[in-house]
Amino acid sequence: MRRTKISIILKDGKVGEEYLVKGWVRTRRGSKNVNFIALNDGSTIHNLQIVADVEMFGDSLLRRVTTGAALAISGKLIASQGSGQAVELVADQIEVLGDCDADTFPLQPKKHSLEFLRENAHLRFRTNTFGAITRVRHAMIFAVHQFFTSKGFVNIHTPIITASDAEGAGEMFQVTTLDLDNIPRTEEGKIDFDQDFFGKATNLTVSGQLEGELAAMGMGEIYTFGPTFRAENSNTTRHLAEFWMIEPEMAFYDLNDNMDLAEEFLKYLINYALENCMDDLQFLSKRLQDEEKDKKADDRSMELIEKLRFVLANDFVRITYSEAIDILKESKPNKKGQFKYPVEGFGSDLQSEHERYLVEKHFKRPVILTDYPKEIKAFYMKLNADGRTVRAMDVLFPQIGEIIGGSQREEDYDKLVGRMNEMHIPVEEMWWYLDTRRFGSVPHSGFGLGFERLILFVTGMTNIRDVIPFPRTPRNAEF
Repeated sequence: MRRTKISIILKDGKVGEEYLVKGWVRTRRGSKNVNFIALNDGSTIHNLQIVADVEMFGDSLLRRVTTGAALAISGKLIASQGSGQAVELVADQIEVLGDCDADTFPLQPKKHSLEFLRENAHLRFRTNTFGAITRVRHAMIFAVHQFFTSKGFVNIHTPIITASDAEGAGEMFQVTTLDLDNIPRTEEGKIDFDQDFFGKATNLTVSGQLEGELAAMGMGEIYTFGPTFRAENSNTTRHLAEFWMIEPEMAFYDLNDNMDLAEEFLKYLINYALENCMDDLQFLSKRLQDEEKDKKADDRSMELIEKLRFVLANDFVRITYSEAIDILKESKPNKKGQFKYPVEGFGSDLQSEHERYLVEKHFKRPVILTDYPKEIKAFYMKLNADGRTVRAMDVLFPQIGEIIGGSQREEDYDKLVGRMNEMHIPVEEMWWYLDTRRFGSVPHSGFGLGFERLILFVTGMTNIRDVIPFPRTPRNAEF
């Protein structure tokens, strides 16, 4: 008999049919005559209840059926006699594939803190919470590719090892094969990268954007979806050293086209989650409500599914950075000194608290901010006619703040070189990037979506370390 996944049995299983299931024990309970085993194989949030006759299987076998043990069970599917499930499997064969010592297994049948589960990230896939998050994450990965493919975009793989710093931030992980105990030096005492593997200083990529632009200048519309790395020493609930980015780049798109695509993309992903992940979303919603039940009503998050539907139902507000600054300056939190970072005027770099105020308090729906001061944005963003702002756009979401950052790119060679000189970007080393402005340059745009930020929003989790399987953070590269 071939194995059938539990998700299929619970959805389409036929009462009276024989099935073989394999999975891990969540719990075992029972009496002298019968044991009930909750079995889960990762395919669904729901367990399959197994009914095991004690006399048939014997006490010695059933004592091995502990939380965490792996079993193969065959039997007949029947309508459930008890509450909590529609069907259950009456076992006629039980094989213990892998024993699990109940005294030392970290995941006991009780509620564990998220911090405890981070310390046991190698086992947390077996919990309801991380099973749900992992399935939602997979669904979002699939939906990303489906969205762009349906619109005729081409997926490209940009380099993970690169010699450029796309953001100009300098917070990069260096890549080298040099002997760190005997680093070769030049006559001037500097590191001799000529002896390194690539013959120059290299690092892990902070963004695939620049290479994506190169592809868009020949392919029209492309997107990347890959790992990116920031050596930013930030121990917060919103930062990771290794995370995944989705970065489309589109030839012949202006800023308005870019904003339209970003809004359509986010709504597509959220709608896909609602249509395909409802069981997991309902579980995660209840989990969030249980976690916040002791908070004041005003401090609680919007119910998860309601929040997702709310985003779908509302057009995103589009305002300029200058308009946002005026709103924030006149806001009650700013006037009463309640912002950690007071908003003083044009040129202020907006923080998460400001972004969330605009979304959650002022407009009460997602916001797209445009036309930022050039001094606080990257060199590649197109200058506006006023000479002091650039055609940038950030999409702000409730509870998250910025979820997408993008811009129309500067297609004018001379203006781009001028901005690079202003920001001390080495023009000579970026000759290949500048060539796209010398040979058939066109208006083009793009944006970046931090995938884990999206998963935070869709799952209702509050710590970014809980939506990626193995988080990489300062002083933590375990597992």
